Amino acid sequence: MRARSALFDVYGGHLRQRGGAATIAALVRLLEPLGFTSPAVRTAVSRTVRQGWLRPVRLPAGPGYALTARAERRLDEAAARIYRTRPSTWDGQWHVVLLAAPPARDERERIASSLRLLGYGPLTATTWVAPRPSTELADLLDAEQVAAHTFLAQHEGDDVELAARAWDLDTLARDYSDFVAEWRPVMSAVDGSAAAPAFAASQRLLHAWRKFLFRDPGLPARLLPPDWPGLVAAEFFDRETSRLAPAVTRFVTECLSGD
Repeated sequence: MRARSALFDVYGGHLRQRGGAATIAALVRLLEPLGFTSPAVRTAVSRTVRQGWLRPVRLPAGPGYALTARAERRLDEAAARIYRTRPSTWDGQWHVVLLAAPPARDERERIASSLRLLGYGPLTATTWVAPRPSTELADLLDAEQVAAHTFLAQHEGDDVELAARAWDLDTLARDYSDFVAEWRPVMSAVDGSAAAPAFAASQRLLHAWRKFLFRDPGLPARLLPPDWPGLVAAEFFDRETSRLAPAVTRFVTECLSGD
């Protein structure tokens, strides 16, 4: 886990619901159980500000940093998929993105990673599909200065085959099973009695779970293979997150009130 990723997880998982701002001292305290020093946190904050995700603000306890509107949209989109707060219904239409031209070689992987994060899968180098539009797509295309045509359409063929073409569901299924097998013994060793260790364990679990955002678009059940292991993995993540929530909330409150 890098300091910048941990910073995003803290803002998205905790600070977004508490006004989306914190002093640098509070951020240092929050990331300390994850092994990050004060200079590492300050460097991550500065880099995140330069990238347009955080902005300096004046808080009652002193100088701090708040989420930008762009960051709020990114974190809300991520939270809807991490915690599955969005309705799971699907109307049978795909959101199609046709890039006007193939991205240059040095831009290709960056744009592809961003599109995957938003839930899109590739059919060709310039054609991407998702089961629903992303509210962040316009920001992405504008930031990358990429022209594209977007529209909703129904697929005249087999939607299950289309999903299997756009996403490697077999590998994703194995990785979901591996996630549970790896993290079950790790989380069973955390009893939640101590706030800081509970917070650290919860954040590390979230960091591992969040990696699936780049690979799982949240397909409706009818497009997934039977006995989809992603459901078991999601139930495990929810159960462990809820179990440690009281201790985690206590730790975050202590860190934010310590200024």
